[in-house]
Amino acid sequence: MESRPKKMLDQVRDTLRLKHYSYRTEESYVQWIRRYILFHDKRHPSEMGGAEIEAFLTHLAVQENVAASTQNQALSALLFLYRHVLELPLALPVDAVRAKPSRYLPTVLTPEETIVIVEQLSGTHRLIVQLLYGSGLRLTKALQLRIKDVDFAQRQIAVRDAKGKESRVTMLPGRLIDSLQQHLQRVRRLHQRDLDAGYGSVYLPFALERKYPNADREWIWQFVFPAFGLSKDPRSGIVRRHHLHETGLQRAIKQATRLAGIEKRVSCHTFRHSFATHLLQNGYDIRTVQELLGHKDVKTTMIYTHVLNRGGRGVRSPLDV
Repeated sequence: MESRPKKMLDQVRDTLRLKHYSYRTEESYVQWIRRYILFHDKRHPSEMGGAEIEAFLTHLAVQENVAASTQNQALSALLFLYRHVLELPLALPVDAVRAKPSRYLPTVLTPEETIVIVEQLSGTHRLIVQLLYGSGLRLTKALQLRIKDVDFAQRQIAVRDAKGKESRVTMLPGRLIDSLQQHLQRVRRLHQRDLDAGYGSVYLPFALERKYPNADREWIWQFVFPAFGLSKDPRSGIVRRHHLHETGLQRAIKQATRLAGIEKRVSCHTFRHSFATHLLQNGYDIRTVQELLGHKDVKTTMIYTHVLNRGGRGVRSPLDV
């Protein structure tokens, strides 16, 4: 008996996994493709093309008023569908009404405000925020750190790309070494308890699990900030300890900001913005900051020079004359 062909969204998932896309990207792309199909009354994408993509993207920009980044994400999902799953040609460029790009300047804390917020935090949350500010890490990269990524001797942290390869190196603040080492001692005891209970494996990027069959239980591959409990991997179904989820830290920062009396919109990414801005204020050149942040284009880093000039700094107000 012939097996039934897979549903299209299952084909999308299979292709994303074959090409080593992250689980978060997988969920996002599948959601956008599903919305695209529903928008066109459940027509099969193979029966549609550039005109239907344009209509959907225009709807997002005009009726739903989405951000430019959101519209770009939807376009990326649909291009992936046609190029890699359906393997159908598309007439490019897609001539849709484009969402207006945001021109906001990022929120930046002063060094004093940063210290006050950190003082309202404790435990693991405090340590992570200190790394976000002290090393300029994105939240996801900080949570995905493995034991082997932290080099205490060289005082540096290896930041890896989505495929597990080292993409850049940033500094490990000296004042965090003792507290981070103490934290890792507790993590090691937790890992040993998991091993004793028959667990202790951790997710490894893509082919590494096949290349190193026992590496998922080795200490060096464990997460620096493991979750408080075990959970089932949504892809493999294996019960293992993942890294901490970002929502807990996001709530903690929101509460700490309120307790500190800081009347700014502070998020986890605010500490990365502050890291870059304070380095520039201290005289470091833009290329060094670009490298530490992992920006491919220096234009992305240049936003922090605009932050430095915000509010007419360097210009004397006529009221003060």
